[in-house]
Amino acid sequence: MKVLVSDNISPKGVELMKKAGLHVDVKPGMSPEELKACISEYHALIIRSATKVTSDIIEAAVNLRVIGRAGSGLDNVDKVAATKKGIVVMNTPGGNTITTAEHTIALLFAMARNIPQATVSMKEGKWEKKKFMGVELFNKTLGVIGLGNIGSQVAKRALALEMNVIGYDPFLSDERAREIGVEKVSLDELFERSDFITIHTPLTEETRNLINKDSIKKMKDGVRIINCARGGIVNEKDLYEALQSGKVAAAALDVFEKEPPEDLSLIKLPNVICTPHLGASTKEAQENVAVAIAEQVIDYLINGTIRNAVNFPSIPAEQVPLLMPYIELAELLGKFTAQVYEGGITEVTVEYRGEAEEINTKPVTIAALKGLLEPILTETVNFVNAPLIAKERGIEVKETKSPEAGDYHSMLVLKIKADGKVREVYGTFYGKKYPRIVRVDQFPVEIIPEGIMLFMYNNDRPGVIGNIGTLLGKNNINIARMHFGREKPGGMAISVVSVDSDINAELLEDIKALPNILSVRLVKL
Repeated sequence: MKVLVSDNISPKGVELMKKAGLHVDVKPGMSPEELKACISEYHALIIRSATKVTSDIIEAAVNLRVIGRAGSGLDNVDKVAATKKGIVVMNTPGGNTITTAEHTIALLFAMARNIPQATVSMKEGKWEKKKFMGVELFNKTLGVIGLGNIGSQVAKRALALEMNVIGYDPFLSDERAREIGVEKVSLDELFERSDFITIHTPLTEETRNLINKDSIKKMKDGVRIINCARGGIVNEKDLYEALQSGKVAAAALDVFEKEPPEDLSLIKLPNVICTPHLGASTKEAQENVAVAIAEQVIDYLINGTIRNAVNFPSIPAEQVPLLMPYIELAELLGKFTAQVYEGGITEVTVEYRGEAEEINTKPVTIAALKGLLEPILTETVNFVNAPLIAKERGIEVKETKSPEAGDYHSMLVLKIKADGKVREVYGTFYGKKYPRIVRVDQFPVEIIPEGIMLFMYNNDRPGVIGNIGTLLGKNNINIARMHFGREKPGGMAISVVSVDSDINAELLEDIKALPNILSVRLVKL
């Protein structure tokens, strides 16, 4: 078996694979053309963030069985193309949790005490003691946006510093908040009360430009902001203006909208400290992820054991043809539900109806959990860690079975309990293979769950659909398909509009302002 390592990883990982009898070639820095030309020779590809594994490269990888990421982020891998070709995509979740949390705390201290600026000043032969007056962390309020693995570790360390820690996470249950010792608050309350704000959410349409001129207006004068999550969550232009005006006293940034940044005006401000995306860059973390991915690749190539796969559950090979359609449907139901509803989830139930009650339900339930958690967490969620993450967040997981599926041969129903309300999404197959969503709560509907969709609650009144179509047309957004459901004529309704291109935040607000539109969510599947 041949393994190609196309990015720099710790030599410990390479040595492990060689000792296991694998042939390992280490070739960092290859161009896409060079990688495409040689990839057909290899059974495994190990990468970090530099290598872009596109559909073209996957198409040329005729012998490739596994792609392993020494780290958690997989934005540089076309997972859909890999899955279609039966290539397992693995990562090493959790390998950088402590490292990133520690980096956040390091930036917190350095920003509060002006340590980088004072260091530069002294190296220039100056003694500017009064200029670099700092602030204490003791008894200050730290607002943590996003309380997944990294955010909760930051909160734990801040509590040890005797800070008052408040947190916002729309999917955090009250029980989990109490467990980690954080006061759960709304986002607006977090903005109003925090002396320091630290961000630990994924970059999604909901979190893009989350910190902007409007949210900054709600913050205390002299607030300090840290971002070790993803570039794009903080609007850099708005932050620049707030730092210049003094509304924001200081900022500490490890991530940027464009990396490396081309416009240096923000990072050159005297009240900004910054690092070049070093959150996961420690010797220990890099060794941990290199060893972990090496062990996972060895297990798969030699023993056939799949661990930490993001696109494939651990199931016997003979069950794959039967289970994969159900796994795909369950994951889509989870992703759809996560993007349509908000609230601290306390309970998840997957119902298996009709022929679905006869299948091996465990990997399908895990797929639903993976789909549900993936859009809302910073850390990578996969088929291995999804149940553990749900348990850590205080989410109870249940399964029920019934031989009755109504007008369908088989059906999956995903139910979530959040903030005391129960939400339901029903899924089945067209032609026993193609997934469909056929009911959302009390609304019968037929949705093809793919691509970019607008999910809207609206009053069932004339002109609603015409207004939406007209507005999208004016913005050069082509409608691919439309689906509707309603309780009764003239009552509450849902409208689902699939579009061919992305919808920005400004247009989303314009849609929300249309007559009889009650709410709008952008869903990406």
